[in-house]
Amino acid sequence: MNDSRNEQNRLVVVSLVLIAIVATGVVLLYARSVLIPFVLALFISLLVSPILDFQVLRLKIPRALAVIITLVLILVILAVLFMFVSSAIQSIVSTAGRYSESFVNLVKIILDKVKTWGVVPDQSEILAMLNERVPGLIKGSFGTALGLISSTFLVSIFVCFMLAGRNSNEIRQGIYSEIDHQVRRYIAIKVVLSSITGILVWATLSLFKLELANVFGILAFLLNFIPSIGSIVATLLPIPIAVAQFQNPWMVALVVGVPGIIQMVIGNGVEPKLLGKGLHLHPVTVLMALAFWGLLWGIPGMFLAIPMTAVIRIVLMQFDTLKPIGDILAGRLPQVEKSPD
Repeated sequence: MNDSRNEQNRLVVVSLVLIAIVATGVVLLYARSVLIPFVLALFISLLVSPILDFQVLRLKIPRALAVIITLVLILVILAVLFMFVSSAIQSIVSTAGRYSESFVNLVKIILDKVKTWGVVPDQSEILAMLNERVPGLIKGSFGTALGLISSTFLVSIFVCFMLAGRNSNEIRQGIYSEIDHQVRRYIAIKVVLSSITGILVWATLSLFKLELANVFGILAFLLNFIPSIGSIVATLLPIPIAVAQFQNPWMVALVVGVPGIIQMVIGNGVEPKLLGKGLHLHPVTVLMALAFWGLLWGIPGMFLAIPMTAVIRIVLMQFDTLKPIGDILAGRLPQVEKSPD
């Protein structure tokens, strides 16, 4: 009787959890235009709050002035990033037609080769589709990045209120301290390593005299915030440009291989040593988080997926009934007690 009742209780709990997840997903999807800038502002405020605390506690600057100085610093950094992305977009737009034409010609050569194997694809339809979609795809991808950065005004308002409401003299403990420390450390290390990665990729591709090297350097910086997938995409993106420009397999291999080695050394060598145990998220959890938040919020969701999932895990670990879920996110399966023989 008790076993039947416990099983019913578990089914009720699981059903309620599923309903809560679906309802939360609907809310996150519906309110994403506001929630994305809010979450971005939250992580920015976590990252720059030590600068505010240093001004108030060490330099004895009045809080209002310290908030203004910190906000101006954030706006300058965002303006520089916006300038680089805008420059990259202009470069892409100005060359999209030329390189899409080269890419179409390359596909035409491949299709002609395929015909020699006995396969007869509809060449005219494929080429027409590429001519129509390739430039739009390139412009649309950068338009997404530009749209994310263009929400600077709303993000700045959120950051301003968050910094203004921060008490520098307060000593945070417990869950707030853990979130503050782990997420801030992760974001800070990611920003530094992503910057180094972007600069090295740009320098390498410029050394090879690849056109749009600055664009691929910016993409390497941005995509490095997306674990695992981002570095692979950033490494493969220059292939069409390299093929169209060099038409030399060895140069194409160098354009892909050297930046790939840079990303591998930084991503798999330097970053794990700096992060240590990191955010206690299993690689499978990371991939699932990227898929989930990418489905809800698109590309911005993929950028924010890991810190948000880490915060969720930290919160789950504060409740005994939810600790098993937090352990699963960290890759620790619940221990099954063996019955005595």
